[in-house]
Amino acid sequence: MTCNLCEGGVKNFDLAADIYECQLACLGDTGGRQELMVMRADALTFRGKFTEAFDAYRQASETERLRPVHLSNLIEYLSGSIGGQGRHGTPRKGGQVAVAAVGRPAGAAGSGYEDFSCRICLSFLFEPVTLPCGHCFCKKCLEREKKERPVVCKECRDSSRVADVLSYRVNVVLSNLLAKWFPTLHQAGRLRREGNALYAERKAEAALEKYNRATLIAPMDHILFSNRSQIHSSLRHYEKALRDAEMACRLMPHWSKGHVRKAQALVSLGRTEEALREYLVCLSMEPDCRLANVEAHRLLCDLLAPVTGQVPEHISDYSNRHMSFRAHVKNSIGINSPPQIFSPSLLSSACSLAPTPPAPERPEGGEVKGQGDPAVRWPDHGFLLKRKRSSAEEDDEGQESRDDHKRAKSEPAEGTEQLSSVAGDALDPTDLECSLCMRLFYEPVTTPCGHTFCLRCLERCLDHNPKCPLCKEELSEYLVQKQYCKTVLTENLISKYLPSELIERQKIHQEELAELSNLNKNVPIFVCTMAFPTVPCPLHIFEPCYRLMIRRCIETGTNSFGMCLADNLKGFADYGCLLEIADVKFLADGSSVVNTIGMRRFKVVQHSERDGYKTADIEYLEDVKVDGLAERELHALHDAVYDQALLWVNSLKAEQKERIEGHFGPMPQKDSELKDSPNGPSWCWWLLAVLPLDGRAQLPFLALASLKDRLSGIRKVLLFMAHSRHR
Repeated sequence: MTCNLCEGGVKNFDLAADIYECQLACLGDTGGRQELMVMRADALTFRGKFTEAFDAYRQASETERLRPVHLSNLIEYLSGSIGGQGRHGTPRKGGQVAVAAVGRPAGAAGSGYEDFSCRICLSFLFEPVTLPCGHCFCKKCLEREKKERPVVCKECRDSSRVADVLSYRVNVVLSNLLAKWFPTLHQAGRLRREGNALYAERKAEAALEKYNRATLIAPMDHILFSNRSQIHSSLRHYEKALRDAEMACRLMPHWSKGHVRKAQALVSLGRTEEALREYLVCLSMEPDCRLANVEAHRLLCDLLAPVTGQVPEHISDYSNRHMSFRAHVKNSIGINSPPQIFSPSLLSSACSLAPTPPAPERPEGGEVKGQGDPAVRWPDHGFLLKRKRSSAEEDDEGQESRDDHKRAKSEPAEGTEQLSSVAGDALDPTDLECSLCMRLFYEPVTTPCGHTFCLRCLERCLDHNPKCPLCKEELSEYLVQKQYCKTVLTENLISKYLPSELIERQKIHQEELAELSNLNKNVPIFVCTMAFPTVPCPLHIFEPCYRLMIRRCIETGTNSFGMCLADNLKGFADYGCLLEIADVKFLADGSSVVNTIGMRRFKVVQHSERDGYKTADIEYLEDVKVDGLAERELHALHDAVYDQALLWVNSLKAEQKERIEGHFGPMPQKDSELKDSPNGPSWCWWLLAVLPLDGRAQLPFLALASLKDRLSGIRKVLLFMAHSRHR
């Protein structure tokens, strides 16, 4: 039906309503009348003529009882209008309304523990679990999300690396920290968990006792009141259920689940019009809330259904209630007024909502199971009616409700002040120490098994063994990803409550980086093979010490390390070549393939070692420049040796040449200006790399600072190769 009204640019709803009315007149009493009547009612709704629209819906229901699908446009429009009006009076595409804006709800910010809240349930973090993206949520919240839909982080919207959230364990450091800093809130969380278990066992009275204790020690937790409302409903204490639901809404106005609880209690009390309003408020915050959507449809279907047959004396006329609802709408909306759904008086229970408040996405945390319990299922018509109560009962309950309201007003300030100072008072820097380096966490990372380490400490451990350093759980999959995200909450706590300690820790880290980034002193040395300037040198890095070395080269930004031959006496040769990392490909076992290219030659001044790999103080080598006659002689020698080298390369078998070019690339062109490079012509180094010479025979060429001597040496090697081939 929506396509007839909103798609194809059709926005004249008055015209659409008139067209449908004409079609109805021509149709007579044949079939299909109800569909046209509903379309006309939808057009009137989108135009904002609600008195006429409800008459049209009622007439359509007299033909045949309306089904929920007939009211989908009405529900979408009503809920959208509560949150924020779309263009031209139409609901926003996909039900996106102003209150569905992404962001942390305002209610969470005033709770006093916003630094320690779960983004799903908006309550205090209990049994926090850290996802691979680094954000923390309550364990039960994640388990519940997993049952309903694929888990998506509510902070960063990442779902790509959430493999099996049910296998993730509680963050040990954060759990212990929160239990130490906030023992009462932690105790309330335990009571809530125990109450949920009792409720699941159908021990509602025992569960209620747990929740009564929990609300006494945590009177600002909206989850407790929401869950206790559910328990009261199952025990048929509907007035108490309503009070608890209202308290949950006051504590967290933009939490859709609280409005669902309130609507359920109102339905149980027969206050169907108010219940419908609450469901619509919920849908304005969370358009994809299936429960609110289904119940709102059913309520409207019942309100619009005609009354037929004999009505028992104890049931009031249903049509009177329908007319009462229409009267409310009529009083609050003028026929020709701009589209508007409810007046402030009609939205009294939602009066604390801001005009365009941000709302969470599907925030359901810590609620008691059993939403489909028989005690809170959809009631029959007789049960929808308000029950009469004695005036004394009303006075008692009204007083209790007022007391709850006063508590809600007075406690936030006290709770906020208490929680804002408790972290600073109870904080001990040792609570946030890495168990590997015994220093304050720096870039903390939490593994799926729940243990937290400094990023670099964890990486060094995984170099040696792909298991958690503490519990020895396999971390091979974690190692394969090679995407370590910092634990946001832990890092924020350190930044906020330990600023001076963090500055000192950062200072130590920067000093270490400065030392590692010096390419003259303590330069990392890979002891392996010969490397030459401008020549590619691919490497397979698998030893733990060299994994660490490569990471440090990347982290410091130098992307460079030295390559030297091994030496039996000194550990490595006195001459080598500085390599620059072009790219790194990490493999599943933690090893990596590193593509490098030679940059500069160097001479080792001092041999040393660091963290298992070799280092050296070095000085760089450059060719000696010549002028005049010596330069002309050098050019002649250069051209002659180049032609000789080209002749040797072309004499190779096709398979050999193809293999060489596949590894080192084609032979470089002859350089026109020999003074341009401090290392001399690049083709010389390419030729030395491909000539079948032992590393010990290649090393002297690397040490030569005279291009003339290097060319003469290459010519001798080529003559020897040619002579050997002819023999």
